[in-house]
Amino acid sequence: MKTRAAVDVEHGQPLAIEEIELPDPNEDEVLVELYASGICHSQLHQIHNPGLARPLLLGHEATGVVVATGSAVSHVREGDRVMVTWVPRDITVEYPPVPRTRFDYRGRTIEGPNIYTWAEHVLAHEQMVIPLADDVSVEDTSIIGCATVTGVGAVLGSAKVQPGDSVAVFGVGGVGINVLAGAQIAKAGRIIAVDLSDEKLEFAKEFGATDVVNASEVDPVEAVNDMTGGGVDFSFDAIGAEVTLHQIVEVAKPGRLGAARGGTAVIVGIPQGPITFPQGLFPVGERHLIGSLGGSSHPAEDYPQYVEWYRQGALPLNKMITKRFNSLDDINEGVRSLEAGEISGRSIMVYKRPD
Repeated sequence: MKTRAAVDVEHGQPLAIEEIELPDPNEDEVLVELYASGICHSQLHQIHNPGLARPLLLGHEATGVVVATGSAVSHVREGDRVMVTWVPRDITVEYPPVPRTRFDYRGRTIEGPNIYTWAEHVLAHEQMVIPLADDVSVEDTSIIGCATVTGVGAVLGSAKVQPGDSVAVFGVGGVGINVLAGAQIAKAGRIIAVDLSDEKLEFAKEFGATDVVNASEVDPVEAVNDMTGGGVDFSFDAIGAEVTLHQIVEVAKPGRLGAARGGTAVIVGIPQGPITFPQGLFPVGERHLIGSLGGSSHPAEDYPQYVEWYRQGALPLNKMITKRFNSLDDINEGVRSLEAGEISGRSIMVYKRPD
């Protein structure tokens, strides 16, 4: 079938809205007509990377309705609402890599990423498709497949924050506010939001921040350590910059030799180059430094729980979405506004609404 997609044709040029052709599903593939897709900051890294092979399809969180399935697919069927994600649904360590997608473009067959959602239809491996209940908003839940699993998952899946623990979150954009929400769900004690924008910090209070620090006005390490009497149990970097990676380690509370280990710093944002740490941070303090990719999630179990928290109001996805674009044709404006820092939370594109 033919569908429209945002195609990164040439580095440095706007995305082209063009027609691509999708083959029929293989036995383990699902064809999904998309309702809505998130616009994730990590896609900007791909757009600005001149080394990536092009043409390139982008996007990795969405909701939609199943149009067709392969013969071996049993967890969804035609007509089901689904979430589309970049985190495999229920693999084991021994599971082979999820196959890449394929599509025809300008007379050529292209091997694409293993998922894309900046398109009106997606043909995806069944591991990238998770059932979605019929009684929830397909727009609000479109960000579960990346922003929520990355942020909430970092707290509950990777770090395993416990009730009463203290938390600091550096960078409170679309992922950072999900980290805050996850800390609140975990019943953390003090939850400190750190950012450069007063607007974002005020917004962060809606998702559980008990304290805020504007890093453009004060030294955030000094401020967090003063607030907490020496550091937090868990610190999260939702940016991936070298300066913030240093800061999350410096605000993780030190341990005491012979008595207790220190706090845990969690890297959530994706660094764009080598990172070095100053002498004195390790091994002094016996802090932990861990990475969280996709929230260490198991979507088959975790995504339904996220939906349930959304139903209960504990995960206010509707408030997190601060900009809705009404067509795939708006994608370049969506990219521009994200790059310009105009999006307080998460932005999405809405392709169609359920009948």
